[in-house]
Amino acid sequence: MFRVEHVGSFLRPERLLDAARARKAGRISQDQFKTIQDDCIRDIVAFQESIGLPTITDGEFRRRSWSAGFIDAVDGFGLRDGALAFRNQGSVVGVASSPYAKALLRRKRRIVADDYRFLKSVVSRGVPKVTIAAPDVMHYFLGPKSFESSIYADREAYFSDLVKIYREEIAELAAAGCGYLQLDDTALPCNCDPHARAEVAARGEDADELTERYARLINEALAGKPAGMTLGIHLCRGNLKGAWMAEGGYEPIAEALFNRIDANVYCLEYDSARAGDFSPLRHVPKGKRVILGLVSTKIPVLETKDFLKRQIDAASRYAGLEQLGIGPQCGFSSGGGSGQPITQDDTRRKLELIMEVSQEIWGNR
Repeated sequence: MFRVEHVGSFLRPERLLDAARARKAGRISQDQFKTIQDDCIRDIVAFQESIGLPTITDGEFRRRSWSAGFIDAVDGFGLRDGALAFRNQGSVVGVASSPYAKALLRRKRRIVADDYRFLKSVVSRGVPKVTIAAPDVMHYFLGPKSFESSIYADREAYFSDLVKIYREEIAELAAAGCGYLQLDDTALPCNCDPHARAEVAARGEDADELTERYARLINEALAGKPAGMTLGIHLCRGNLKGAWMAEGGYEPIAEALFNRIDANVYCLEYDSARAGDFSPLRHVPKGKRVILGLVSTKIPVLETKDFLKRQIDAASRYAGLEQLGIGPQCGFSSGGGSGQPITQDDTRRKLELIMEVSQEIWGNR
């Protein structure tokens, strides 16, 4: 468990975006597209290593979006608009589409295991980390509409197939030597938002029951995980070109999140007042680490060391300093394509700042 983490995604270089458009239009072959992906991944690995990051990802460069790696690799999913919308300070930006089971779910290919194998082959310093959408993301935003009743008799039948898919993939990752898996979870933090919780009640579900069931669902999906594989969970209230879906502190989910999910590391969004205060960290048990996502990927403004150190000090009143670390609040690719709120230079400056603050506080112990 490290003092510094990053969530996983990085800005797609223009070369990669152009290649994706060319592949969609049929102007280049799949093999040509993969070669460009490979080259771009080598570059982003070198970028991370040059900063000295302890964990290294492939930037999620093989995915259309953060959750599409899972959805595209599984037969049976369709998309529907959910109830939560992305919004910024002044307006609603758009409605988030969410996956639902329109047919029986079946893993048609490896989801991230092949991605991990390539990543591992090009990392020379640091620990390769692979990221995947958490299983509760496949249910929360649509609730009873997350599966067709003609396909799955009830929620438990749907969850059973989800669990099977995750276990198959984790077994593949273990066979490839993966030592660090991160689940990206937008469901649990959105379940802290009073408006979202009211929506859950309006569709006939109980928000607190969902929290407890999701904790069990995650553990069921991870049941075959090797003891030596670190599990991180990143919690995010949505990130689309600086917009978000939800707000509200972690208190409604904190006890279950920290004590009933078998995770080692929690990367928590903490870059704005929307995430609440640090008091829910009192529930963190010894032996687990919280990465405080104090550095924003939503705005280019560079945080100050003084501000970050004050925030870490405030958090340490609830969880010991030895249990804490620092990172960005989300990935650096905010929805892909044009309209990104920060540049690659901003990304470097923010990551270098995180490394410096970590060194000054913990000596990177």
